[in-house]
Amino acid sequence: MCFMMMVCLTGMIVGLIAVASNPSPYFGALGLVMVAGMGCGVLVQYGSPFLALILFLIYLGGMLVVFAYSAALAAEPFPETWGDRSVMGYMLMYVVSLLLVSSTFREQWSGAFSGSADEWGPFYIFRADNGGVAVMYSEGGWMLVVGAGVLLLTLFVVLELTRGLNRGALRAV
Repeated sequence: MCFMMMVCLTGMIVGLIAVASNPSPYFGALGLVMVAGMGCGVLVQYGSPFLALILFLIYLGGMLVVFAYSAALAAEPFPETWGDRSVMGYMLMYVVSLLLVSSTFREQWSGAFSGSADEWGPFYIFRADNGGVAVMYSEGGWMLVVGAGVLLLTLFVVLELTRGLNRGALRAV
């Protein structure tokens, strides 16, 4: 479990550095999908596979909309890749700053987040994520309705911004 947790956390850090250092939306979206996958892997390791699956599916759906929107607005014939000098400079700067921060706080982080949700009690009937889903639908149902309305509004805004011909707001750019 420790090895898989380290792989997922390292993948998250590499993905975050890839997103932060690259100005091209194509590679940024790929880095965000990598970060989402590795973050869901961390959730699975801590004992919440259902929550990880739901978050991954919702996040990938949102990323599909964001990627289509950014690819439509930033149609570069030759986007900057991770191998370019400027991008490699930013990546090196982020890695050095990450190493400095992690070496400074190494003693405080050691063993602070060990254990999973299944280790809380020996005779639990429900897992932690199953109980959370029940609470989300019973007491947090109004928040699900608000979230669905916000996503519907976002969809209409994106469709209005990327509408063709001369009627779209950002089409002249």
